[in-house]
Amino acid sequence: MAKRDYYEVLGVARGASAEEIKKAYRRKAKELHPDRNKDNPEAETQFKEAGEAYDVLKDADKKAAYDRFGHAAFEGGMGGGPRPGGGAQGHGDFASAFSDVFDDLFGDFMGGRGPAGGGRQRASRGSDLRYNLRVTLEEAFSGLQKSITVPTSVQCGSCSGSGAEGGGEPTTCPTCSGMGKVRAQQGFFTVERTCPTCSGMGQTIKNPCQNCGGSGRVEKERALNVNIPAGVETGTRIRLSGEGEAGLRGGPSGDLYIFIEVSKHELFERDDMHLFCHVPVSMSAAALGGDIEVPTIDGGRARVKIPAGSQSGRQMRLRGKGMPALRGGARGDMFIELAVETPVNLTARQKELLKEFDSLSEDNNPESKSFFSSVKTFWDSMKS
Repeated sequence: MAKRDYYEVLGVARGASAEEIKKAYRRKAKELHPDRNKDNPEAETQFKEAGEAYDVLKDADKKAAYDRFGHAAFEGGMGGGPRPGGGAQGHGDFASAFSDVFDDLFGDFMGGRGPAGGGRQRASRGSDLRYNLRVTLEEAFSGLQKSITVPTSVQCGSCSGSGAEGGGEPTTCPTCSGMGKVRAQQGFFTVERTCPTCSGMGQTIKNPCQNCGGSGRVEKERALNVNIPAGVETGTRIRLSGEGEAGLRGGPSGDLYIFIEVSKHELFERDDMHLFCHVPVSMSAAALGGDIEVPTIDGGRARVKIPAGSQSGRQMRLRGKGMPALRGGARGDMFIELAVETPVNLTARQKELLKEFDSLSEDNNPESKSFFSSVKTFWDSMKS
C-alpha cells in the first residue's frame, strides 16, 4: 500500500514552519492515541503513521530530502545510508518522535515542563482544600460574613518557600538533568519513570531548611472571612482562589472550596426557593374565620385571613415570603398549612356550651344526625 504524503498525514501545508508541524503532530497524537481509541483498531496504525511523518518533517535535513525526493529519499540508498547501529535512516523512528513531544502531551499531568534547554520546574501547585460550613436557614436567607479557621500548609517563612536553608537555591538533579523523570528504551517504546533521586522535582537541595524539611511549606491554621451570599442551600459550593494548600517549594497555592450545609429549621421546611410551615388554629377560628398572624423567615410577621369553615390541611400561599434566589432578585413563596386544634382541659361551662353546640349542629347537618343515630342503634343491638 502506497504511503500517504507526510504533510497530508499531519494536516499541514508544505511551507509550514517547524512550530506549526510540531503543533499539528501534538493534535494528531492526542486525537489518535490508542488509549483514547480502544474501539477503533485503525487508530494505532494512524498514530504510528503520524509519528513517522513527524520524525521526518521535524528534522531540517530530512525534511529537505523529503521535499525533493518524497518517500524515495529514504528508500534504497538515497538520503544518507544506514543509521549507526543498523536500520534504515529517516523513517519508522516513532519512539524518537513520540519522545520529542512527550512533555507537550503529558506535561500538565506530570507537574509542568521546565524552561527551554531542559529542566523541569521545581515548584508545584498546592492541593485544593475542602471545608464544610453549616449555616442556619435564617443565615441562608439573609447572607452573612463568616469567620472560619482552616488547617492548611502555608509558605515557610524561614526559607521563603525555597526549601533550602537560608533561602538558598536548589541545584539541578544530576540523575535526570532537571527533567524530574528518567527514560528507558524498551524495544519500540520509551518508558518514563519518576526520577528516584529528586522524586520528580528536577532539583535537589544540599542543605534542606530545618523548619520545613525542604518542602518549602509548614502546617498552620489560617483564619479567613468568607462572604456567604443570600439564597445558598445545602450543596452550594463557594470557591476561594489561592486560599488552599501552599505550593511545594514556592509553587502557587491551591484553591479552597467551601461546601454549604443548611441546618433543619424547627418551623419551616424548604423546597428550593419555597418555604412550608404548619400553623395551628383554634376550632372556633377555623369555624368562624378571622385573621391570624404567622412568623416569616425574615423575622417579621404576616397577617393571614382564614376563611370560615376551614379544615385541617388547607394550604394558603403568601407570595414573596420565601427564600431569595442565589442569583438574581427573585424570591420564592411561603405556604402555610392549617392544623385545626381540638380544645382540651375544658371547664364545666365550656363542656355545657359544646354540648349545646353539638345538639344545634345536628339540626344543621341531618346527614351527620342520621349517621350517629345508625351507630347508636348498632351498639344498642350488640348489647341486647
